[in-house]
Amino acid sequence: MSLIKWKEEFSVGVLEVDYEHQALIELINNLHAAVMEGVTREQVVAGLGEIYAHIAAHFALEEKVMQESHYPSFSDHKIDHETLLDDLRDIMDEVEDDGEFNEPQLATDLDRWFSEHFRTHDAKLHKTFRH
Repeated sequence: MSLIKWKEEFSVGVLEVDYEHQALIELINNLHAAVMEGVTREQVVAGLGEIYAHIAAHFALEEKVMQESHYPSFSDHKIDHETLLDDLRDIMDEVEDDGEFNEPQLATDLDRWFSEHFRTHDAKLHKTFRH
């Protein structure tokens, strides 16, 4: 069972950005499935690290697109990106430091983290690029 399902409303109308959104959802869903199967703490940390690396690269692309198009909400969107990366780093640190992780909490955090950004900041971006 997927943690996050792709929805057309997640599309911002920029092919590269939309492709990366789908790839990030797949990474999160793969980690969630692995956790449900009982992976080790090290595997969770590695999976989170892969998600972190992809998200950081994705945010750089998204920010480049926003700057090039003179997107009016760029500053707020960038601040949310930084907050999300900090939050993910905190999750990674907790898993590394505690030696354990709470699977339901990890799933909730990843879903909330990703979906909330889509519902707020990326929804505004969607409106800009789809019109």
